[in-house]
Amino acid sequence: MVSTLELAERVSAISVSSTMKVAADAERLRREGKDVVDFSVGEPDFPTPDNIKKAAVDALDQNFTRYTNAGGVQELKDAIVWRHKTDYGTDYKVNECLVTVGGKHAIFNLMQILVNPGDEVIIPVPYWVTFKDVVNYAGGKCVFVNTDEEKGFALTAKMVEDHITPKTKIILINSPTNPSGAVVERGEFEKIFHLAKSKGIYLMTDECYCRFLYEEEPFSIASMPGAKDTVVVAGSLSKTYAMTGWRIGFVLAPASIIGGINKLQSHSTSNPTSIAQKAAIEALRGPQDSVVAMLAEYRKRRTYVIDRLRAMPALKVQMPLGAFYAYPNLSGVFSEKNGITSGMAFAEKLLAEEFVATVPGEAFGTDSHVRISYAASMEDITRGLDRIEKFIGRQLGK
Repeated sequence: MVSTLELAERVSAISVSSTMKVAADAERLRREGKDVVDFSVGEPDFPTPDNIKKAAVDALDQNFTRYTNAGGVQELKDAIVWRHKTDYGTDYKVNECLVTVGGKHAIFNLMQILVNPGDEVIIPVPYWVTFKDVVNYAGGKCVFVNTDEEKGFALTAKMVEDHITPKTKIILINSPTNPSGAVVERGEFEKIFHLAKSKGIYLMTDECYCRFLYEEEPFSIASMPGAKDTVVVAGSLSKTYAMTGWRIGFVLAPASIIGGINKLQSHSTSNPTSIAQKAAIEALRGPQDSVVAMLAEYRKRRTYVIDRLRAMPALKVQMPLGAFYAYPNLSGVFSEKNGITSGMAFAEKLLAEEFVATVPGEAFGTDSHVRISYAASMEDITRGLDRIEKFIGRQLGK
């Protein structure tokens, strides 16, 4: 007899977020008085810009604290559509836009709306931790595509095409990519778009880091002619404007999909926070200087982090072309003698011995890496890399 107190089976399809678990472990060590350097959470270390905070204060002063439409206020949807057109040359209408409670919520909603049990979703490896779980929760099947690490985790249309079946429903692309910082080359991205369109497959683009590219101008595949029928955009203000805690994301998609998400959202979260919506309008409509300044600082940190990691024995690391992560390959450190045979073992031992928090590659679909977020102060980056260098030297007997 099955107990009525058991959890629903669908919950077993998802795992605890690895990044949140590492952050919790690091916080526990801090409470114990340990000096932890945290490279685990992908969160800008910059404060939310003052003009955005002021807009929130103004919203409070004006008592803008009541329910809004479940899918967000018209003024914010106007701002999202305008900003996306200004940055990427797209042409969305307000009825093709919906505001969500963060970018993760946008992706979750899209999977719930589009994926039926047994549908396949193509996901390049390495992938952001949440992709796998939201597909599984929707009853879909993840089809993983290995990218070319030696070429900076490059993804090609041929790689994707080789994994398409009659059950393929979505191709999910995150570029720049979390965790590797890889960027899908524009020509290949366009080929993937044409491939998806020709086969009637949705192409979902997660644009969380789209404004943080080091070598290229920001680009959205949604700007391609004829893209609006099959391309769905999941966006976020969290990284771009240092607004992680404000929880504002968005979806750009055909009106029928937006209608379905609005129905779902009306019975789950209802509207995103009213005050945060007002702040988001200012973020999108106001000065963009903070985005430029953050990118310039990330570029400096990237150079320092990659140079330091490449100078360490037995490590290999590709140059990230976007976002703010390094994803070193640690296989040269692995040995039965030191007890490190995976990214997980490396991350656990590094945290225990040197109090440096990283996220093991197993969370992202590889077992020979860790993710290092350089969205941290240069002081912390220097201290953390000093400790990693010492730790590696000890593991190699040097």
